Amino acid sequence: MIQAAQRTKNITPFIVMEILERTKILEARGRRIIQLQIGEPDFETPGVIKEAHARALAEGHTHYTPSLGDPELKEALAAHYKRRYGVDVAPERFFVCPGSSVGMTFLFGALLNPGDEVIMSDPHYPCYDNMVGFFGAVPKLAPVREEEGFLYRPSDIRARLGPKVKAIIINSPANPTGTILDEKRLREIAGLGPLVISDEIYHGLTYGREPEHSILEYTDHAVVVNGFSKLFAMTGWRLGYLILPPDLLRTMTVLTQNFMISTTAAVQKAGICALTRAWPEVGEMRRTYDRRRKLLLAGLNNLGLSVKVEPTGAFYMLANARHLSNDSYSLAFDILEKAGVGTDPGIDFGPGAEGFLRFSYANSEANIEEALARLKKYLEDRP
Repeated sequence: MIQAAQRTKNITPFIVMEILERTKILEARGRRIIQLQIGEPDFETPGVIKEAHARALAEGHTHYTPSLGDPELKEALAAHYKRRYGVDVAPERFFVCPGSSVGMTFLFGALLNPGDEVIMSDPHYPCYDNMVGFFGAVPKLAPVREEEGFLYRPSDIRARLGPKVKAIIINSPANPTGTILDEKRLREIAGLGPLVISDEIYHGLTYGREPEHSILEYTDHAVVVNGFSKLFAMTGWRLGYLILPPDLLRTMTVLTQNFMISTTAAVQKAGICALTRAWPEVGEMRRTYDRRRKLLLAGLNNLGLSVKVEPTGAFYMLANARHLSNDSYSLAFDILEKAGVGTDPGIDFGPGAEGFLRFSYANSEANIEEALARLKKYLEDRP
């Protein structure tokens, strides 16, 4: 019998994928399931991006690029950050990778030693603590509170600082809560001292008056995590990037040379097109998400699945279902089986979200309306 490495033993399942797997089984049996659990745009990738990819293949972009990315794409990314946030980032600081998850794995491998600590919010994106733990480091959870919109209190981060803390992870707009860190909180977090790892993958998907800010507006002692999957509906293309401090560039280059070589050349050319030509389509997607957001928010609150503070980013909301059960895992599967609605149990995102359910509005308004009707019946029939 082959024994898996010890470092894999504590990696927990990504529960949303277990919900998806059960959904596929039910659909194969003829059930119609409305999936509000998946954090994936339901839109097609804009046509101009597909055309740019086909053109890149026809022009022979089928070979290796430099390990940290196509220089033309890195120039386009630098121009994007200058235009959007007013920050000057040298193109050589961008690390282009096949998806931001790969980028984070490389980053934690380059950064963390066994016993190091990384502060993250509770709740948080489930893969953070698994990635950190895989390299022998320890997640330190800072609670965020429902009544405050699940926003970090910089004082709670400060209380967890210590000699072993290597980094602070922030995610704004956030998964699973859809909330956005304001300028004051970002500035305070930037001044706490440790490296800030800012997951900005949902930037561009915001719906309120509060503008989104990059951590680079407040400090250079930071790593930005971003990519094309969410904003440009390019999840299957696997195109992400990090913005690295100069001190990490050589290490990340060597890791990439050994473990990845480079990101697909033609996909990187498609990324250039996304940054320069796909904004009209992105704007229409964002307006559609906003309509869905308002529909789902009102519907959940009417059902008693309360969302106390309006989420204004990404395409998620975390609804309180503690009056129904404190076992969100069992509740999510019960809703799936009886109502045919997929949701993500809060425990997927940490102990602070137990008793909550995450809903995604990356689905049509018609499907959201039907899901709300099904949930209404489920709640009426519930003993």
